[in-house]
Amino acid sequence: MSYRLGVDVGGTFTDLLLINEETGEMHTAKVPSTPDDSSIGVLNGVERICAESSADPAKIKRVMHGTTVATNAVLTAEGARVGLVTTKGYKQTLQVARSFCPGGLGGWVSYVKKPLLAPLELTIEADERMDAHGAVVRELDTDALRRDLQALKDKGQVQALTICFINAYVNGAHEAQAAEIAREVFDDVPISISSEVVPEMQEYERTETTVVNSYVRPQVSRYIRNLQTSLEERLGDQVQLSILRSDGGLASSRAAGESPVNMLLSGPAGGVTGAVFFASRAGYDNVLTFDMGGTSTDVALIQNAQPRVRRETRVGDVTVRAPSVDVRTVGAGGGSIAFVPQLTRALRVGPQSAGAEPGPAAYMKGGTEPTVCDANVVLGYLPSDVQLGGAMAIDKAAAEAAVQTVADAMEIPLMEAAEGIIKIVNESMFGALRLVSVEQGFDPRDFALVAFGGAGPLHGNAMGMLTNSWPVIVPPGPGVLCAYGDATTQVRDEASRTYVTKAEDLTVDQLLSDLEELRERAAASLIEDGIPVASHEVMFQADVRYGGQAFEITMDFTAEDIRREGLALLTARFDREHEQLFTFALGEAHELVMIRAIVKAAAKSFAETSVGRVGSTLADCKVHDTRFYHEGQWHDAVIYDRNLLSEGLVVPGPAIVIEMDSTTVVLPGHEATVDHFGNLLINPA
Repeated sequence: MSYRLGVDVGGTFTDLLLINEETGEMHTAKVPSTPDDSSIGVLNGVERICAESSADPAKIKRVMHGTTVATNAVLTAEGARVGLVTTKGYKQTLQVARSFCPGGLGGWVSYVKKPLLAPLELTIEADERMDAHGAVVRELDTDALRRDLQALKDKGQVQALTICFINAYVNGAHEAQAAEIAREVFDDVPISISSEVVPEMQEYERTETTVVNSYVRPQVSRYIRNLQTSLEERLGDQVQLSILRSDGGLASSRAAGESPVNMLLSGPAGGVTGAVFFASRAGYDNVLTFDMGGTSTDVALIQNAQPRVRRETRVGDVTVRAPSVDVRTVGAGGGSIAFVPQLTRALRVGPQSAGAEPGPAAYMKGGTEPTVCDANVVLGYLPSDVQLGGAMAIDKAAAEAAVQTVADAMEIPLMEAAEGIIKIVNESMFGALRLVSVEQGFDPRDFALVAFGGAGPLHGNAMGMLTNSWPVIVPPGPGVLCAYGDATTQVRDEASRTYVTKAEDLTVDQLLSDLEELRERAAASLIEDGIPVASHEVMFQADVRYGGQAFEITMDFTAEDIRREGLALLTARFDREHEQLFTFALGEAHELVMIRAIVKAAAKSFAETSVGRVGSTLADCKVHDTRFYHEGQWHDAVIYDRNLLSEGLVVPGPAIVIEMDSTTVVLPGHEATVDHFGNLLINPA
């Protein structure tokens, strides 16, 4: 018997999911996060979930972990002091950037540029030059570089070093040579070179990405190393730690420590991966994901059971050339504060949030301002006579007093104000869903909607009505779905190269030969981690554009696809995608700008178990009667315990389904069916 453990570290709670790989039995747990050292919260969670499940810790062989360590280092500007080595004449690359000021037409008036992640006083120039084809124009002056590196070291400030030379994406020989010299000068300082981190054209993006890799590398490496050591002490030295990548795949602890720039959006990717896992088992491969937490809501689009991945990752003001799941975020969550500005007298909700402290008024932690959570309590969607998760009591009187301030400011009844708050926050989240669907050429009516997060199932039915996306799928344990995603995804790595070749000048054999080189590079990382070639799954990508365009669209394909259909496969797919996005296609002058190979470890299956109490009736699952307010009137409803619901039961609305980590509302005129995997499938009745 063996177990796999999924762990997701959030700002307030650390979520854990333990899966028995032989029986499929699952256990979940939540423990408070420990921001000063996230690993402490992880270890506390391991102890709790093992105690609650009576699992033998020594039988936990795989730990999959989504972490915000890299994200927080960038957002809080608490990364390493980075030294930078550039080609002579390019010292100002990061300073010049793209000469773009965010904030609209007047952005330049108020824009305050943040300090560079690699400051100019820690930047030196190397006398070397490669041309655009990778030929040596000027050999690297090693003696001068050694002197400059020693002077840089003598400043005593460099905690990580970045080497990024012009045109190194074509030929990284000079970067590798410089790295060898740097290792002689800097004993234990981690060194990142652009030809290994991101061998792609455009010197600013390449430099920024490699610098960010150095910026977060010491902190991430230290965290992973300490966590690995602690897990081995408690679970045995056979435990394998993997870290979730921003693109939804897993990286070994070794690979994550070397390339942490790929972990910047590790957290949100877990929820999307978990949504794919449950939605595909319910028979829905095209879904919109709706992850509503306390402060914000994350949405994404999944097509053919694959989340859309963008080639850039943005955290705060930092944009790096690293793949990430295309997640859009809006400042709307359960803790979002409702207010009425004196000037407009129009109700507003968010983006300000009450957070975990003091939190919504209903939580009795000192909060007094009206929040979305308080409005849900007033309306009866969060029933005050049932403790949340069986542990957290809520104060309806405090929620009513908070929402009453909004009602008084607008001179309307209390219930009308509460419903107004919910409708406004729903419209805000609907706007985010439009960003990933309508604005990218997709009709949301062609997709199901997966609602998760602590507050997602509360609003899922209403969001389904706005988007007309059915069914609304509420997976088991929606509040810990990120941990499900961590536990059910695959180890992966990728290798890419700049290509810039016209499709008509390319042969299938040449493309396949170049792709095979990339496959070998990507597979090397998995082989180094003990994953044999026989268990590798390979997919290729090409970034395609029309000649003269400044942007590309990524096309996925396999070697078999190209052998069967030739390069017309890529050009025809590109034309269709371009027409979907922009309503036209040129049909000629196609150019392959980038090619890449993505190698995954074959997924390890585990047994799947039935849900609920076999043979239970709906009456067996009833907690008690209640009522809630919807569309201007009260409705009698029933509260059900989700842990008792078995496959095939249909919950008619109006109803409320409660569980440890979330609450699901089924509105009048709708019903929720329980499928074999424990999903609640909400449809119009």
